[in-house]
Amino acid sequence: MTIQEIQQLEDFFAQAGKQQVPIYLNQATVITDYAHFLESHFMPLRLNPDAKVNLPIIHRLKMLKLLIESNG
Repeated sequence: MTIQEIQQLEDFFAQAGKQQVPIYLNQATVITDYAHFLESHFMPLRLNPDAKVNLPIIHRLKMLKLLIESNG
């Protein structure tokens, strides 16, 4: 993921505003603190955007984006 793609995701979440919790991404992933979820997911991406270990983080962020778009 490029820095530009990360920035586009961050911009999307900034424009979407704070979401009501809990948010269920799947049966095993429940977001109870929206701001903490975003910060804890974007920090490793900012530090090392190309690391393969970040793929699950990117996947969760994209899932959340789809949920927000579909409910908007």
